[in-house]
Amino acid sequence: MTNPIPFIDLPAQRRRLGPALDEAVARVMDHCGFILGREVDAFESALREFTGARYALGVASGTDALALVLMAKGVRPGDAILVPAFTFAATAEVVVWLGATPIFCDVEEETFNLSPDSLVRGIETARAMNLRPVGVIAVDLYGRPADYDRIEPIVADAGMWLLTDAAQSFGTTYKGRTVGTIGLATATSFFPSKPLGAYGDAGALFTDDEALATTVISMRMHGMGAAAYDHVEIGMNGRLDAMQAAILVEKLKIFPDEIAARRRVAARYNEGLSGVARTPAISEEEPSVWAQYTLRIAPDARDGFRAALQERGVPTAVHYPKPLNQQPAYARFPSAGNGVPVSERLAREVVSLPMHAYLDEATQDRVIEAVRAAL
Repeated sequence: MTNPIPFIDLPAQRRRLGPALDEAVARVMDHCGFILGREVDAFESALREFTGARYALGVASGTDALALVLMAKGVRPGDAILVPAFTFAATAEVVVWLGATPIFCDVEEETFNLSPDSLVRGIETARAMNLRPVGVIAVDLYGRPADYDRIEPIVADAGMWLLTDAAQSFGTTYKGRTVGTIGLATATSFFPSKPLGAYGDAGALFTDDEALATTVISMRMHGMGAAAYDHVEIGMNGRLDAMQAAILVEKLKIFPDEIAARRRVAARYNEGLSGVARTPAISEEEPSVWAQYTLRIAPDARDGFRAALQERGVPTAVHYPKPLNQQPAYARFPSAGNGVPVSERLAREVVSLPMHAYLDEATQDRVIEAVRAAL
């Protein structure tokens, strides 16, 4: 096997940032204020400027960002939260934590995102089960925003709220609207492999709703009130640490350039693989940040395809091999209407190729040639 290509090349980014990251970490080490503090304030300010959201709150992880919104909205047993079946477990996990019921909805063939038609069926399913449909978590899978022009009226007509899960789409826009300003709130993750990644767990929550922001600020610090040991909410330890914030401040400075580089890689992949593979759609109105570049391969050929690429030193990944309705922990929860056939089919077909901002053209060509040879 030839020398393997990194699936995500974090060392290349580290080399680019060089002394800036060292100096950012050293500042925190010098003042020893490791939780919240000046670096978190600076990062939140930079996030507000980047997104245009009124409030940007740093938290310990993307999962905590999701959970804090649900907690602040008082989600409880008897409530139903509509979520896509084709996503990472955290999207449904936070619903179950609070005793509510996730209703699994299907996704669309082209975008892999929440299907508005299935969402309607999911609301009907919740009501038929005598559950209260109160919220929707729409996931922007692989980096492309969901169809909010259709989703938002459905949510509003049902008297529900919308939480957007932008763990994979942070940094992009939807028809001129910045991710982070859609719905009641937006949650994102800065897990190291994300397009904007920390060097550990970190996340953020965005909202224009003052009451929600005030509650989350309290809840992320054990429900603290106006002073230490004054607890006005049932909260959690959801604080962002200063070291991660300091690192993310530096990474955010080069983030637009990295997004542009990812888009060039995706365009070149699409051009090179046209006619031999089912490539992802590229949209000018709903541009992706390409958290993943994902092909669809016939289920009976996927394992062989991955093995052939591995022999050529090209790693692949499957995001995700089982939809949530088929996961042992979640199989007992209901699916919308007639089920989630698209999610189940996609889980058998998807394969992600190496994708990051530091893939040079020679490496891209190597990936393209390996895919063409395997197919």
